[in-house]
Amino acid sequence: MASLNKVTLIGNLGADPEVRYLDGGAVVATFNVATTEKFTNRNGEKVEQTEWFRVELWNEQAKVAEKYLKKGNSVYVEGRLRTELWTDKEGKERTSLRVRANTMQLLGSPTVDRPDEGYSEAPAPRQQAAPAPQAAPVEQRPRQQAAPVAQAAPAPRRREPDPVPFESNSGDDDLPF
Repeated sequence: MASLNKVTLIGNLGADPEVRYLDGGAVVATFNVATTEKFTNRNGEKVEQTEWFRVELWNEQAKVAEKYLKKGNSVYVEGRLRTELWTDKEGKERTSLRVRANTMQLLGSPTVDRPDEGYSEAPAPRQQAAPAPQAAPVEQRPRQQAAPVAQAAPAPRRREPDPVPFESNSGDDDLPF
């Protein structure tokens, strides 16, 4: 029988990624992603429930995370769950789950004021001033004669298709009302 281990998350970063460069040349970035579910319980109270997930990215994706991910950014992550066994300070064995991501996509758009520092939630319009035309020195300018201004012909109107008439195969007797 086949098996599947797949996790898909859309959430916000709790802090900037922690990036480590390992001796063999590998790079790993780890960060926490919070997902929040909002609902109304049986008593009519609004409840907000947040789950935290520890995510790791490797190599090129880790470098992208280091460069662009910042605390509070929205991110889409796909990967698989990994179980980690570790020993705490008291010598007690612990188990934790981690998402080893194979896909990561930033949600939002680059910030205008800090384009090298990541992405923001609200899409900010990026506007660039058009370059000013450079005037050639007077002696290098070609002589131009005034040409008549051509009037642009109006664009042809697009004709909408005629609606298709409704044809019913059943009689009026089949209507429920």
